[in-house]
Amino acid sequence: MANNKPVHQIRLSAIRAAIWLNRSRKTSVSWFTVTVTRSYRDKEELKDTTTFRRDDLPIVSKVVEMAYTWIWEQSAPKSDVVE
Repeated sequence: MANNKPVHQIRLSAIRAAIWLNRSRKTSVSWFTVTVTRSYRDKEELKDTTTFRRDDLPIVSKVVEMAYTWIWEQSAPKSDVVE
């Protein structure tokens, strides 16, 4: 059964990075992919687009950087910290 929801989302203003976990059907290999969208309102309906305006680009850059960091954190070995 396919999971149709992202495992994590990062939203800044109208820009959203959705992080998806993908698994191979034949092996135990898994990987993440990222989709970036901008929300906008068309009359009363909320829609998403994958096109961005000039002023969106710094925010797109930031959510992509945050997604990259989140993905790396998921693959980092968990250590037991003893204090």
